[in-house]
Amino acid sequence: MCTNYAPVQSRILREIFGVEPPPGLYKAETYPDYAAPIVRAADDGTRSGALASFGMVPRPRIPPGARRFDTTNARSETVGERPAFARYWRQGQLCLVPATAFYEFAYPEDAAPGGPPGKPVRWRVWLPGEPAFGIAGLWRSWPDQSLSFTMLTINSAQHPVMQRFHKPGEEKRSVVIVPREQWDDWLACRDPEVARTFLTLWPADAMRAEPAPKVQGAPIPDSE
Repeated sequence: MCTNYAPVQSRILREIFGVEPPPGLYKAETYPDYAAPIVRAADDGTRSGALASFGMVPRPRIPPGARRFDTTNARSETVGERPAFARYWRQGQLCLVPATAFYEFAYPEDAAPGGPPGKPVRWRVWLPGEPAFGIAGLWRSWPDQSLSFTMLTINSAQHPVMQRFHKPGEEKRSVVIVPREQWDDWLACRDPEVARTFLTLWPADAMRAEPAPKVQGAPIPDSE
């Protein structure tokens, strides 16, 4: 599950994704309920940038007394069934989440058998040689015209890089990185079954990962 990533700067939105940066500030690292840019297809088929909240159902939108649940990631296997995602998946409300890196937690492999897992360490995952990449996402709008989004995930149990993350015993999952040459095809897709053909793992030899512990109490600067 990816709940922390580094969104792109305004310059990269223009130069690589080909969209004008949306108005408003956003942090250099995104967490649940933070605002960050996404890229959608406009009515005329061109790319359009917008600022949206990370998590399909942001915390302030959950009714009082209702059970809280995480919607930052949508499982590809059940995205067409879960109430938080199904309608928007069927309508083809697909987006790209522009990023320069994403973060996952790895747990030590030398924990005592049957005992609690060791202390997790945050790792940074990125694509060497690529200044930015687009993560497959799904978006929705709200009555006040604000937007929110989720990242689609797939099983990564056999992936040499992504299998090292998440708690021992939990299913290994990975976000989906859409190849640059497929960005427009992904954004224009309105058939859920065709959309599933985009949901594949990125080649491990084209990825890098390294420990990137977060400094406690350090402020997160705005992205510029």
